[in-house]
Amino acid sequence: MQYWRLSRLLVELTHSRADGSYRKQLAQLSKTQLLILDDWGLEPLQAAQRNDLLELMDDRYGKNATVMISQLPTDEWYGCVGDNTLADAILDRLMHNAHQLEMKGESMRKQLAQVD
Repeated sequence: MQYWRLSRLLVELTHSRADGSYRKQLAQLSKTQLLILDDWGLEPLQAAQRNDLLELMDDRYGKNATVMISQLPTDEWYGCVGDNTLADAILDRLMHNAHQLEMKGESMRKQLAQVD
């Protein structure tokens, strides 16, 4: 299992491109049984980030589980990608056979802060 804030993972993939470890990092991520990506949709994706996310989703599709966490409803995810063709490709791989859980209520961080 691996947990990443999506923005940090995308920066890491950019760095791995520069240092020549991109393919190795993608291979490692594709083999991870459970990949949790948090904070989807907080920032618009840049062109290279869209391509990296497509590569990652394509490598993982049908092989291992990916959990995408977002404060945005799933019907707003399409606009977060920023390119219609890549949005179709990324979200098709991510959402096909997906289980969607919509949670309501106060933030756990807020609730835990009240306990302290």
